[in-house]
Amino acid sequence: MGASGEFDLVVVGGGPTGENLADRAKAGGLSVALVEHQLVGGECSYWACVPSKALLRPPAALREARRLPGAGESVRGAIDAEAVLRRRDSFVGDWKDDGQADWLASVGIELVRGHGRLDGERRVVVEGRDGERRVLTARHAVAVCTGTTAALPPLPGLGAAGVWTSREATSAHEVPGRLAVVGGGVVAVEMATAWAGLGSRVTVLVRGAGLLPRMEPFAGELVAEALADAGVDVRFGVSVGGVERAGELVLDLGDGGELRSDEVLFATGRRPATGDLGLESVGLEPGGWIEVDDTGLATGVPGGWLYAAGDVNHRALLTHQGKYQGRIFGAVIADRAAGRELDLAPWGRSVATADLAAVPQVVFADPEVAAVGLTLAEAEAAGRRVRAVDYDLGNVAGAGLHADGYRGRARAVVDLDREILLGVTFVGPGVAELLHSATVAVTAEVPLARLWHAVPAFPTISEVWLRLLETYRG
Repeated sequence: MGASGEFDLVVVGGGPTGENLADRAKAGGLSVALVEHQLVGGECSYWACVPSKALLRPPAALREARRLPGAGESVRGAIDAEAVLRRRDSFVGDWKDDGQADWLASVGIELVRGHGRLDGERRVVVEGRDGERRVLTARHAVAVCTGTTAALPPLPGLGAAGVWTSREATSAHEVPGRLAVVGGGVVAVEMATAWAGLGSRVTVLVRGAGLLPRMEPFAGELVAEALADAGVDVRFGVSVGGVERAGELVLDLGDGGELRSDEVLFATGRRPATGDLGLESVGLEPGGWIEVDDTGLATGVPGGWLYAAGDVNHRALLTHQGKYQGRIFGAVIADRAAGRELDLAPWGRSVATADLAAVPQVVFADPEVAAVGLTLAEAEAAGRRVRAVDYDLGNVAGAGLHADGYRGRARAVVDLDREILLGVTFVGPGVAELLHSATVAVTAEVPLARLWHAVPAFPTISEVWLRLLETYRG
């Protein structure tokens, strides 16, 4: 870095997306500064993916043992919640980012701590924690990787009630006796599963008619049944009208009823973390999503210098998709800076095609939900001629050996014109590890005729692939 604070690339936001983008640009020959005002590693490392899975795994392991005769009889007593929370703390490094910062230094990326704001073309002003102001200029590009924050509804009393968002839900150090969860999406389902497994009496309040509304309908149905079996009170068609804390939390349910709880988690969506980013200085709307093309270039800003990757561009709000974009867009920035030709064909090295066609996701509930690509409804809405092929996972030998009374379901969405898979969904214990095979099949557009030659090992749950193909052929 020169004395003027010039870099080839300035990355604003040091979560997984920003780290991957900076790394690929650095590997492509650029000098890179990464600006972060909280912890390097971002939401996923400290308040989302990592801590939530650390909370979910011990209760899941206990449930799995209890489902197996011979093992279940040896499991005595309740879960040790304090031990689970200590293990969670270790996985987030006790909310310290020394290791992540050391990695940046080891690959030659300069970490600039402070709040970064755009200040016109290729300029970022960083206000440090000590109030010091530093101006960074980018020779080639600025990449915004600031992610999202929890979106809370404008309800009476909410601001003063001290409610949980996903951050508090994943970092809490005590198990609440009673926990209300408002929402029916992934965060709501996973946190209801986790805290019920740790001993909370959980009530889930869902405004709609089902859980996991963006996935195949049977996924939410099976998860709702399992939550109820675990003692979670799941209520549909409920709208919260207000919140008040008077020792305990009192939720106005809008129909004259109320719910009392020790804590309440609002899992009601995400909004882009762009409200205080200086977007107005480059002609964009503060607080809005940053629209980009398939190479990550912001479409609303002239000059071809501003990029946005990860949740902030609203293409696919998942950590692994943000990292994927970071890898591709970082290389694009380096290639454009060096005058190298881009590969812009679908699935080419310079475009994030998977954001549109093959997004994988796992919901770590009980049962797990793993899906990639289009649902049946999405494929039909896109005008595709498709067929849904369903199979009861409990009828697969490997699933029956995995757990007595195994309950699950698989669906493949088949493009009838091309005889390839557009989407696959699995629901059941242990199905997360099936997902990458489905992702490869969807991404590579493997013909069903060739999938017949991909022989699943017996007796594994992956034998469901054979059963789906047999069901399709009839």
